[in-house]
Amino acid sequence: MGGAVFVGAPGWSSWLNIAAEVGIVALPVGLLMIAGELDISVGSVIPASQMTAAIISGHFGLPILLGIGCGLGVGLLVGYINGLLVTRTTIPSLIITIGTMFGVMGLTLGFAVLIAGSTSVFLVPTPLTKLVLGTFLGGMFNVSIFWWIAFAIVIYFLLHFSPLGNWIFALGGDRDSARNAGIPTRGLTIWLYMLSGFAAAFVGILQLMTYQNAQVATGQSFIFNSIMCVVIGGVILTGGSGSVIGIVIGTATFAIVNQGIFFSGLDPNIGSIIIGALLLAAVLSNDGFRALALKYSTKKG
Repeated sequence: MGGAVFVGAPGWSSWLNIAAEVGIVALPVGLLMIAGELDISVGSVIPASQMTAAIISGHFGLPILLGIGCGLGVGLLVGYINGLLVTRTTIPSLIITIGTMFGVMGLTLGFAVLIAGSTSVFLVPTPLTKLVLGTFLGGMFNVSIFWWIAFAIVIYFLLHFSPLGNWIFALGGDRDSARNAGIPTRGLTIWLYMLSGFAAAFVGILQLMTYQNAQVATGQSFIFNSIMCVVIGGVILTGGSGSVIGIVIGTATFAIVNQGIFFSGLDPNIGSIIIGALLLAAVLSNDGFRALALKYSTKKG
């Protein structure tokens, strides 16, 4: 019974809706990993952008576009801080973004309680913003699916057709060589972190417009789910290799397996084991992907 439902419209919508939100975050996280960096702070940016927009436009009643703009601005600011700290210090990006994650989480909780007196703030979007950012087509397919496709197209062009793509691959391959070749490594790193922060904030806004409620505790699952999608998609953990198509396929695979477990009625604990095994298999095969990438680059050279 569950299998029949899963292959129908309800099943397709369930995994596509999940894939869309995780996928929007995974795409720029994937670019960072190709560049040899990590961003753990995305899980805190999602509720921070939600709460910012909800407080400005829901609690204070200011124009909703102002709230959305400020929410997205939070993501850009966190990304800028991450990039600045990564490029100006010798601390690994993993440690820096864990630090900013906890810092943003604390600030979000503190300001929400201080200003709104609650960890949950409601916002009623305008019909237009609801239609563009938070509606369900046919009552099942969230509009975020189309935003995921748009993000994928733009980032695919950036990585595989624009000069920035070559810079990103060079950055992950050998940062010192990239710098000596004249690539603005610092500026590029900061830009990539700002893109990651913007994407996470955008997902926060999408969720706010869909469910009309900002919660300080949301977003944590995106931290590892986005990285998992990127790794499943074949991005090399040490940087320097990967593709947007691979990230999209990895995201779809994760979402299908995740929702397939749900529709099959398996015990959630068994489902966690299956997801963990999928990630482990992807990590173990990472060395194989790296060997192929090195072999290809050698032949190309």
